Amino acid sequence: IAQNFGVSKVTVHDHIRQLERKKAVQREKHRARSLEILDPDYCDSASEVDTTSEYRLPLAILGRIAAGRPIEAIEDPETLDLADLLPMGRDHYALRVQGNSMIDDGIHDGDLVIVERRNVADDGEVVVAILEDEEATLKRLYRHTDGSGQLRFRLQPANVDMEPIIVDQVEVRGVVVGVVRICGR
Repeated sequence: IAQNFGVSKVTVHDHIRQLERKKAVQREKHRARSLEILDPDYCDSASEVDTTSEYRLPLAILGRIAAGRPIEAIEDPETLDLADLLPMGRDHYALRVQGNSMIDDGIHDGDLVIVERRNVADDGEVVVAILEDEEATLKRLYRHTDGSGQLRFRLQPANVDMEPIIVDQVEVRGVVVGVVRICGR
Protein backbone atom coordinates (compact mmCIF):
# COMPACT_ATOMS: atom_id res chain seq x y z
CA ILE A 1 0.00 0.00 0.00
CA ALA A 2 2.79 2.40 0.97
CA GLN A 3 4.69 1.81 -2.26
CA ASN A 4 1.56 2.04 -4.42
CA PHE A 5 0.52 5.42 -2.98
CA GLY A 6 4.03 6.80 -2.46
CA VAL A 7 3.71 7.25 1.31
CA SER A 8 5.57 5.76 4.27
CA LYS A 9 4.54 2.56 6.04
CA VAL A 10 3.88 4.64 9.14
CA THR A 11 1.35 6.75 7.20
CA VAL A 12 -0.45 3.62 6.00
CA HIS A 13 -0.50 2.30 9.57
CA ASP A 14 -1.97 5.62 10.80
CA HIS A 15 -4.78 5.49 8.24
CA ILE A 16 -5.60 1.85 8.97
CA ARG A 17 -5.77 2.59 12.71
CA GLN A 18 -8.15 5.50 12.02
CA LEU A 19 -10.40 3.23 9.95
CA GLU A 20 -10.33 0.62 12.72
CA ARG A 21 -11.33 3.22 15.34
CA LYS A 22 -14.21 4.30 13.10
CA LYS A 23 -15.29 0.64 12.75
CA ALA A 24 -14.92 0.78 8.97
CA VAL A 25 -12.40 -2.10 8.90
CA GLN A 26 -11.02 -4.70 11.25
CA ARG A 27 -8.01 -6.97 11.13
CA GLU A 28 -8.97 -10.54 10.28
CA LYS A 29 -8.18 -12.93 13.10
CA HIS A 30 -5.36 -15.43 12.51
CA ARG A 31 -4.49 -13.90 9.12
CA ALA A 32 -1.44 -11.67 8.92
CA ARG A 33 -1.67 -8.50 6.84
CA SER A 34 -5.37 -8.81 6.15
CA LEU A 35 -8.29 -6.45 6.70
CA GLU A 36 -12.02 -7.03 6.62
CA ILE A 37 -14.23 -4.19 5.42
CA LEU A 38 -17.03 -3.79 7.98
CA ASP A 39 -18.87 -0.82 6.50
CA PRO A 40 -18.82 -0.59 2.68
CA ASP A 41 -20.88 2.60 2.94
CA TYR A 42 -18.25 4.25 5.18
CA CYS A 43 -17.15 6.65 2.44
CA ASP A 44 -20.71 7.94 2.06
CA SER A 45 -21.27 8.38 5.80
CA ALA A 46 -17.78 9.59 6.75
CA SER A 47 -18.55 13.15 5.72
CA GLU A 48 -21.62 13.38 7.97
CA VAL A 49 -20.83 15.38 11.13
CA ASP A 50 -22.97 15.59 14.25
CA THR A 51 -23.35 19.30 14.91
CA THR A 52 -25.40 19.00 18.10
CA SER A 53 -24.18 20.68 21.26
CA GLU A 54 -23.47 17.25 22.73
CA TYR A 55 -20.96 16.40 20.00
CA ARG A 56 -17.66 15.35 21.53
CA LEU A 57 -14.25 15.40 19.92
CA PRO A 58 -12.32 12.36 21.05
CA LEU A 59 -8.65 12.90 20.31
CA ALA A 60 -6.42 9.92 19.65
CA ILE A 61 -3.10 9.92 21.47
CA LEU A 62 -1.25 7.87 18.88
CA GLY A 63 1.98 7.19 20.74
CA ARG A 64 5.26 8.88 21.63
CA ILE A 65 7.31 11.48 19.76
CA ALA A 66 11.00 12.12 20.34
CA ALA A 67 12.03 15.58 21.48
CA GLY A 68 15.64 14.53 21.48
CA ARG A 69 17.20 11.79 19.44
CA PRO A 70 14.59 10.47 16.95
CA ILE A 71 12.83 7.23 17.90
CA GLU A 72 10.91 4.60 15.96
CA ALA A 73 7.36 5.79 15.29
CA ILE A 74 5.07 3.26 16.99
CA GLU A 75 1.46 3.83 17.94
CA ASP A 76 0.22 3.17 21.47
CA PRO A 77 -3.32 4.58 21.30
CA GLU A 78 -5.20 6.30 24.13
CA THR A 79 -8.11 8.78 23.91
CA LEU A 80 -8.51 12.35 25.16
CA ASP A 81 -11.58 14.59 24.68
CA LEU A 82 -10.69 18.16 23.79
CA ALA A 83 -14.02 19.22 22.29
CA ASP A 84 -13.95 22.51 24.14
CA LEU A 85 -10.41 23.44 23.10
CA LEU A 86 -10.02 22.71 19.40
CA PRO A 87 -11.79 24.19 16.38
CA MET A 88 -14.19 21.82 14.64
CA GLY A 89 -13.55 20.79 11.06
CA ARG A 90 -9.82 20.25 11.45
CA ASP A 91 -8.06 16.93 12.01
CA HIS A 92 -6.08 16.85 15.27
CA TYR A 93 -4.24 14.21 17.26
CA ALA A 94 -1.93 14.14 20.27
CA LEU A 95 1.54 12.75 20.95
CA ARG A 96 3.27 12.31 24.28
CA VAL A 97 6.68 14.03 24.23
CA GLN A 98 9.73 11.98 25.12
CA GLY A 99 12.89 14.01 25.67
CA ASN A 100 13.91 17.62 26.30
CA SER A 101 14.92 19.05 22.93
CA MET A 102 12.00 21.53 22.93
CA ILE A 103 12.14 22.76 26.56
CA ASP A 104 12.95 26.37 25.61
CA ASP A 105 9.63 26.42 23.69
CA GLY A 106 7.83 25.21 26.82
CA ILE A 107 7.47 21.64 25.59
CA HIS A 108 8.76 19.23 28.24
CA ASP A 109 9.31 15.51 28.60
CA GLY A 110 5.94 13.88 29.36
CA ASP A 111 3.82 16.71 27.88
CA LEU A 112 1.15 16.02 25.29
CA VAL A 113 1.45 18.06 22.11
CA ILE A 114 -1.76 18.73 20.20
CA VAL A 115 -1.04 18.48 16.49
CA GLU A 116 -3.07 19.69 13.52
CA ARG A 117 -2.65 16.97 10.92
CA ARG A 118 -1.25 18.48 7.73
CA ASN A 119 1.65 17.81 5.41
CA VAL A 120 2.94 21.37 4.96
CA ALA A 121 4.32 23.87 7.44
CA ASP A 122 5.71 27.38 7.41
CA ASP A 123 9.30 28.05 8.42
CA GLY A 124 9.61 28.28 12.18
CA GLU A 125 6.58 26.14 13.00
CA VAL A 126 6.99 23.22 15.41
CA VAL A 127 6.32 20.09 13.38
CA VAL A 128 6.04 16.35 13.67
CA ALA A 129 8.79 15.38 11.23
CA ILE A 130 9.34 11.93 9.76
CA LEU A 131 12.90 11.38 8.60
CA GLU A 132 14.06 9.17 5.71
CA ASP A 133 14.49 6.17 8.05
CA GLU A 134 10.86 6.63 9.20
CA GLU A 135 11.90 7.88 12.63
CA ALA A 136 9.84 10.72 14.08
CA THR A 137 10.93 13.87 15.90
CA LEU A 138 9.43 17.13 17.14
CA LYS A 139 11.37 20.23 16.00
CA ARG A 140 11.04 23.68 14.43
CA LEU A 141 11.25 23.38 10.66
CA TYR A 142 13.37 25.71 8.53
CA ARG A 143 14.15 25.50 4.80
CA HIS A 144 17.40 26.76 3.33
CA THR A 145 19.63 26.18 0.34
CA ASP A 146 23.15 24.95 0.76
CA GLY A 147 26.22 26.20 -1.16
CA SER A 148 25.30 24.15 -4.23
CA GLY A 149 21.77 25.55 -4.33
CA GLN A 150 20.14 22.36 -3.05
CA LEU A 151 17.11 22.73 -0.77
CA ARG A 152 17.81 21.39 2.73
CA PHE A 153 15.70 21.20 5.87
CA ARG A 154 16.90 22.16 9.33
CA LEU A 155 15.01 20.62 12.23
CA GLN A 156 15.91 22.97 15.04
CA PRO A 157 15.64 21.91 18.70
CA ALA A 158 14.68 24.48 21.33
CA ASN A 159 17.47 23.45 23.68
CA VAL A 160 20.95 25.04 23.53
CA ASP A 161 22.54 21.70 24.48
CA MET A 162 21.29 20.00 21.29
CA GLU A 163 22.32 20.29 17.66
CA PRO A 164 19.91 20.74 14.74
CA ILE A 165 19.19 17.87 12.37
CA ILE A 166 19.95 18.78 8.73
CA VAL A 167 18.27 16.60 6.09
CA ASP A 168 17.57 16.57 2.35
CA GLN A 169 14.03 15.23 2.79
CA VAL A 170 11.46 15.38 5.55
CA GLU A 171 7.81 14.37 5.74
CA VAL A 172 5.67 16.75 7.79
CA ARG A 173 2.87 14.92 9.63
CA GLY A 174 1.46 17.93 11.41
CA VAL A 175 2.03 21.23 13.17
CA VAL A 176 1.87 21.67 16.94
CA VAL A 177 -1.08 23.85 17.97
CA GLY A 178 -1.06 23.22 21.70
CA VAL A 179 0.62 21.61 24.68
CA VAL A 180 -1.06 19.78 27.54
CA ARG A 181 0.90 19.33 30.74
CA ILE A 182 -0.37 17.35 33.69
CA CYS A 183 1.27 18.91 36.75
CA GLY A 184 2.27 16.97 39.83
CA ARG A 185 3.17 13.76 38.04
